[in-house]
Amino acid sequence: MNTHRPVRALSRALSRALSNSSSSVQPSSTFPLKNVTKSNFEPALAELRRHVAAADFVAIDLEMTGITSAPWRDSLEFDRADVCYLKVKDSAEKFAVLQFGLCPFRWDSSKQSFIAHPHNFYIFPRQEILATNPAYEFLCQTTSIDFLAKYQFDFNICIHEGISYLSRGQEIEALRHLSLAYEDELLAKWSNLKEPVHMPVVKMADTLFTERMKNIFTEWRDGLLRNSNGELQFQGNSNDSQQQLRTIFFKMRPALSLSGFTSHQLRLIHLVIRRHFQDLAYVQINGEKTCQQQLVVRTDSKDDRELLMKEVKDEHCRQAEVKVQAAVGFRHVIDLLSSEQKLIVGHNCFLDIAHIYSKFVGPLPSTAEEFVSSVNKCFPYVVDTKMLLNANNVLQQRMKKSQTSLSSAFAMLCPQIALGKKSTDLAFQSCVKVEVQVDDLRSSNWNSGAKHEAGYDAFMTGCVFAQTCSHLGIDFQSFLPSEHLVHNEKLQKHINLLYLSWSNRDIIDLTSGKKNAVSLGYTNHKKRYPEILFENIALIWGFPSKLKARDIRECISKVFGPTSVTSIYHLDETAVFVQFNKEKFVSEFLILKETLERSDGPVSVLHPLAGLLEGGNTQAANYETYKDICSSPSSKILFADQADAVATKWKNKLIESKAAMESLERESFGEKNEVNTAFVFC
Repeated sequence: MNTHRPVRALSRALSRALSNSSSSVQPSSTFPLKNVTKSNFEPALAELRRHVAAADFVAIDLEMTGITSAPWRDSLEFDRADVCYLKVKDSAEKFAVLQFGLCPFRWDSSKQSFIAHPHNFYIFPRQEILATNPAYEFLCQTTSIDFLAKYQFDFNICIHEGISYLSRGQEIEALRHLSLAYEDELLAKWSNLKEPVHMPVVKMADTLFTERMKNIFTEWRDGLLRNSNGELQFQGNSNDSQQQLRTIFFKMRPALSLSGFTSHQLRLIHLVIRRHFQDLAYVQINGEKTCQQQLVVRTDSKDDRELLMKEVKDEHCRQAEVKVQAAVGFRHVIDLLSSEQKLIVGHNCFLDIAHIYSKFVGPLPSTAEEFVSSVNKCFPYVVDTKMLLNANNVLQQRMKKSQTSLSSAFAMLCPQIALGKKSTDLAFQSCVKVEVQVDDLRSSNWNSGAKHEAGYDAFMTGCVFAQTCSHLGIDFQSFLPSEHLVHNEKLQKHINLLYLSWSNRDIIDLTSGKKNAVSLGYTNHKKRYPEILFENIALIWGFPSKLKARDIRECISKVFGPTSVTSIYHLDETAVFVQFNKEKFVSEFLILKETLERSDGPVSVLHPLAGLLEGGNTQAANYETYKDICSSPSSKILFADQADAVATKWKNKLIESKAAMESLERESFGEKNEVNTAFVFC
């Protein structure tokens, strides 16, 4: 037993007491971070609303169950911008978000530092409202799960305590479903409403039951009419001791509460009311603990009966709205960010934004143009710190050009913050100061947090952004409370520019939807391949596995010339891109391949392409077919299997294209014949 433990415990208690009495926290052993689960979500959300409203910017980071559903789905240098978006879309649709890091930053002029409020939300796509939407399904990539486990991610907390959510689209669908549930359930349980009211009851037991209930309801109603003083003394029992009829008031009207009846008996009661009692109404409401409660209510007139049914339906809709609002869950945080229209800061965050849209707004649009238009309406100001790091030559040199990962940027630009300690180094002292506040405790001294925990990564992202802004010439020390970062002229030109693909540095503007914004000073990295011309690319898959890139180049070059192929790029072991030096070679290659495959003569066997076509499984198409294959929701591990899975679609397109060309040729031939005939008869 360690005898020093009581002393250390007392010391920690005194330290906490002292920190509560002052505005800042004393040196802490761990990074202060607010973990939020479903058990503390409501108070945390209320507090977060205040922090976001006062924030100058909000940094975000997400932890997902995976990135790519197949190796060829990874971002490739030969991916066109629209294909890059399709790959991001596929990832956001297939994988789940398990942690959402969110950190509002507010400039405190009195302290001359930013105050950060790091939040780490555990979220899990639990189905809170049954029967409104199919159960959630998502993929897990083993490397991503192993990565999270390596950094001590708590999967139990995530699954059992994670905050569920509904997207805006799911919320609308849930409200529609629940608003109709009352009527639909009546329709399902109490027979077809088109059924004749005077349908005979064939079973003797049913006949006796309906007659008995008719007498009970008559006695109860007549008793109400006789008791003008309003005292209701009726308490009825049927033959079954479990069946109870109790008089209550419902919506200021006398009513009988029915309990202990089977669903078939309740159906018969419903028919009895409809057949024999114009002044009684059968209603079903949600009782305590969401149990269904059946009532027979006395009404004064037909108008009063219709008013009652409207009141019941309105009440059901109100209950449905409350239920759906509770199920909206974490999306309240996204709605908060959208409504406040704060500057959102992420690091290489195009995929993060796609996840946010897919999980909390609605289905991702089919094109990048539609996506950016919709995103801009929800989040009009987004900044990518990876973009900023590549926009400044000084920063590029300091980051050694290629080291722009979040952890590298944080260690390089924010060493004092990363260590959580004061330093006498003048270079460190020039950093923008950041303090952390969680609940009522503020700290400027801590040990490094857990990397790849979304809340801490969001904090790092915000710190990198603050330091980068300082390098861009933004002086926070002269920052006025009335100023807004989004309107700062030194930052404005970088807002809403995101890397669509890091592998080829495609940039997309969330404001205009324009791609490849290369005129803004962002340096391009050295590419492995010459200029990529997508119209010059042929896609080939299913070729013999023994063939390497040089073998394929040699086969094709023997036909089209030694300089006809400028580059060959492997998607995986089953597929390659072949870029020709002329666009016309693509169509000529596809036609030649098809011609050779239709011929079994000795010429085709001896043809230079014979090795490429060996086995009869080789397929080829243009770049547009590659886009169609990427747009498919399925994801086979090998590209050749994926292409074959969607082969029917592109083959049908090819047949339609051929038919159209043949039709045009026939029309052209017919017109020539008509001209020739006319010339002869003239």
